[in-house]
Amino acid sequence: MPLISVVTAVLAGKHQFLGEVYKSLLGQRMPPDWDWQWIVQEDGETGIPQAALPTDPRISAGSGPRSRASAARTVALSRVDGALLRTVDADDLLPEGALYRDITTLIDHPTIGWCVSPTVDLVRDGSLRSGPRDPNPGPLPPGFLADGERAGMLQVHGMTLCTYAALVRTLGGWPALPMQEDVGLLLAAEAVAEGWMIQEPGLIYRRWSGNTTDETDKRIPSVGNDLRTVLLDRADQLRAIGWRWRPPGVGQRPPSRAVQIT
Repeated sequence: MPLISVVTAVLAGKHQFLGEVYKSLLGQRMPPDWDWQWIVQEDGETGIPQAALPTDPRISAGSGPRSRASAARTVALSRVDGALLRTVDADDLLPEGALYRDITTLIDHPTIGWCVSPTVDLVRDGSLRSGPRDPNPGPLPPGFLADGERAGMLQVHGMTLCTYAALVRTLGGWPALPMQEDVGLLLAAEAVAEGWMIQEPGLIYRRWSGNTTDETDKRIPSVGNDLRTVLLDRADQLRAIGWRWRPPGVGQRPPSRAVQIT
């Protein structure tokens, strides 16, 4: 059975929304024969987030020394069995149909290596707010997102990225950055593979006091110049090499890692 793996890094003390994440996974309509796998990795070794998880064979929970979300997600790659990979933070949600759209977009466009989608904010009164600068749906021009980041106006949220687990492994996982590691992976993927913008939302971003970014910040926060330089230098160097990553199984459903021939 083909799988899409959803990776969540979580800190003890920020695990209270894991049950809602799980409900959003249960509400996902999947393409025929597909299923999801939820990889929950504690950034730390308290065991508290794992104890909060329901019993479901599709959930894989782990822990490791306290570092950063980037390291937790990269360590979690060792338990990813799906050919496709998404991330969702422990306090965010997947809207209905998000995984279906991710999977079918990559199946229907076999030369595309990754896709992204709009984000909506879940604000404290329970209402949803659309993002300010969602790109038009369809294929994204090469370097489009890098140009947006260069101008300090990244057009999408990095956590909406859905791509092949093989590409994430090829790129070395999430870069070891103090923040915006999701953007680093997204820009690296854009540098070596074609991408697609989905029209419907792929992430519900919860605005609350425990967010890394304050509620008064823009939906897609700006980063400091030093961090932006690191993000863009990596992407620019990858693009300059001229190497292009091609999705496996062109025209077919991506096989699971367990049966994929390399």
